[in-house]
Amino acid sequence: MNGVGAIGFVLIGLIAGYIAERLTESRHGLLTNLIVGLIGAFVGGIIGTAIGLPPPAGFLTNLVVATLGAILFLYILRKIKGR
Repeated sequence: MNGVGAIGFVLIGLIAGYIAERLTESRHGLLTNLIVGLIGAFVGGIIGTAIGLPPPAGFLTNLVVATLGAILFLYILRKIKGR
């Protein structure tokens, strides 16, 4: 995550996890939302790099990438768990 710093990274992870939780109709706590959002940031960044997108810069762009990654992570997790 370019240009957001450590506190921004955590804040983006928390917000992305919360948004992903609501959009996937999951119910998690604050810590789980943070973890899902941080994993989503990595997943979104890796996928973006793999398809040739430049690294996201700025709060809003990083939030979108992290949220999409978190949604994908929750989707895959549900498929693995069978729910």
